[in-house]
Amino acid sequence: MKIIKNGWDFFQDQILGMHWLKDLIGKLLVEAGFGEGRFPGEFLHFFLYDIIKIFVLLAVLIFVISYIQSYFPPEKSKKIMGRFHGIWANLIGALLGTVTPFCSCSSIPIFMGFTSAGLPLGVTFSFLISSPMVDLGSLVLLMSVFGGKIAFAYVIVGLVIAVIGGTIIERLHMEDQVADFIRQAPNVEVASPSLTIADRMDYAKNQVVATVKKVAPYIVVGVIIGAAIHNLIPEHIVRSILGKQTWYAVPLATAVGVPMYADIFGTIPIAESLLAKGAGLGTILSFMMAVTTLSLPSMVMLSKAIKKKLLGTFIGIVCIGIIIVGYGFNVII
Repeated sequence: MKIIKNGWDFFQDQILGMHWLKDLIGKLLVEAGFGEGRFPGEFLHFFLYDIIKIFVLLAVLIFVISYIQSYFPPEKSKKIMGRFHGIWANLIGALLGTVTPFCSCSSIPIFMGFTSAGLPLGVTFSFLISSPMVDLGSLVLLMSVFGGKIAFAYVIVGLVIAVIGGTIIERLHMEDQVADFIRQAPNVEVASPSLTIADRMDYAKNQVVATVKKVAPYIVVGVIIGAAIHNLIPEHIVRSILGKQTWYAVPLATAVGVPMYADIFGTIPIAESLLAKGAGLGTILSFMMAVTTLSLPSMVMLSKAIKKKLLGTFIGIVCIGIIIVGYGFNVII
């Protein structure tokens, strides 16, 4: 058991966490005259370490996940989900969301395709909730920062929100709230192309380039904000506003996260700094879930596909789920 634990700790610290990179950057900054513990040395240390770590993990993860995703085109995913019924269908929809794109805006066109293909509305909403909130990339990156237990807990509660949210929407029978152009779209069966290993490798490489270009600005902004929080904002201020003992911290973090637009890779540097400054873990997770799932641009896009009543129901269900998760983590941990 000790060998397994040591191996896991090494994998988490040195492979995912890249602590060797953190030490190397610290030594290089000291040699360059930017000593530890003073500005701007500490700021540069945080910025360079997180930027390099996130982009390396991002490239590797997108390549692996995109290669896996090449086996699950929309037509095949639709057939898989069509075999299941009830809560199992919602669970499959949520799980399929874990191998799809990294932001909510990218998930909405797939959601529209699934809905126009005639899949149950609750199943498509389970997919829509889980796709930006929970993916394999978020699991690995969360492990690199917060450890395995918290990372797996985040993924599990995200899937629970997706399954419960989709189930509630299914029970409300709101199919008439879907835009007419989606409900009346012709259902055309398209044969899935047969891809070679080389084709899948090319697809994965193209996804790496496209996704990195798209999310790079948000990652840089997120790391800058994280570095600023880490070095410039006193710990007692963060604790007094976002500490787990503050009753309004969770709804405040959720409300602040909704207007923002980023993916999990852009929010983790901010979350890392807030946690180090004493913010409650549940509060931080609520902020991350709100940013990734309910960003304002994605809600504007979704409003073109569904009517106001269904949009409000979706936002309300997800917000309530996120707030419950936030309070739960603050109490337990």
